[in-house]
Amino acid sequence: MKLFSLILASMIVPAAASSRRHSWSVIPGPVVSTVSIIIIVLIWFVATNYGAVPAEYLPSPQALISRFWTLLREGYQGESLFGQIGASLSRTLSGFVIGGTLGVAVGLAAGYSRLVAAAISPVMSFIRPIPPIAFIPMVVLYFGLGETGKIVLITVTAFNYAVVNAQAGAMGTPIAYRRAAATLGLSKWQEFWNVIFPASLPSIFTGLRVALALSWAVVVAAELVGAQTGLGFMINNAALLFDIPTVFIGIALIGLIGLILNTIIEIVEKRVVHWKGRG
Repeated sequence: MKLFSLILASMIVPAAASSRRHSWSVIPGPVVSTVSIIIIVLIWFVATNYGAVPAEYLPSPQALISRFWTLLREGYQGESLFGQIGASLSRTLSGFVIGGTLGVAVGLAAGYSRLVAAAISPVMSFIRPIPPIAFIPMVVLYFGLGETGKIVLITVTAFNYAVVNAQAGAMGTPIAYRRAAATLGLSKWQEFWNVIFPASLPSIFTGLRVALALSWAVVVAAELVGAQTGLGFMINNAALLFDIPTVFIGIALIGLIGLILNTIIEIVEKRVVHWKGRG
C-alpha cells in the first residue's frame, strides 16, 4: 500500500507542476511586456513623487509629459521639436543610404571574388575595431563643423558593417547552388544576380539593421560637436543648462525613433526575403 502511494504521488506531482508551467506559458508575450512597463512606470512614479529620488536627478513622469508638450508647442532653441528630429534623421538616412549601398556592393564583390577579398580584407580588419566616434576629430579637421562631416562619419559607419555582412552572405552561398548554376550554363553575371545575390539577402539585411542602429547612435554623438540642430545638440545644450527633463525627453526620443527605424527595416526584410525561415 505504501509503495502504491509513492507511485501515485510521483505521477501526480509532476503532472501538477507541468499544469502550472502550462498555465504560465499561455500568457501572451505582449501582455507580459505591457505589465512589466506598467510596473516600471509605477516604481518611477512612486520614487519621484514620494521623495525617494530628488527631482533634480530624475524628473517625475508628469514633469516629463509637461515638458514634452512644451517642446511640441514652443520647440527648442528656435527650432521646432520635429525640426530637431528631422535634422538628425536627415543626416542619418543620408549617410546610411550612401554607406549601406557602397558597403553591400563592395561586400558582395569581396564575397564573390577572392582577389577583391584579398585586396580589402587588410583594410577592413584594421578599420573594424576602431569605434566610429574616434573619427570625429579627423572629420572635424577635414570637413569642418558643417553637415558634410557628419554625413561622412555616418557613411563610414554604415559602410563598415554593411560590407562585412554582405561579404559573409556571398561567401556562405551553398556550393550546390553554384554548381547548379554552372550545370544550367549560366554566365558569371547571371550566377551572381540569380544565385549569389538572393542567397546573400538575409545576411545583407542583418548588416543593414546593425548599420542603421549604429548610424543613428553615431549621429547623436556627432551632433554633440558643433551642431546647432538635432537631438544630440538638444541633449547636450539642455545638459549644460541643467534642463534635465529635456535631456530625458531627448534620450527617450532617440530610443523610440531607433525602435521605429528597426521595425521599418524588419518589415522591408520580410517582404523582400519572404522565404526566410520557411526552409
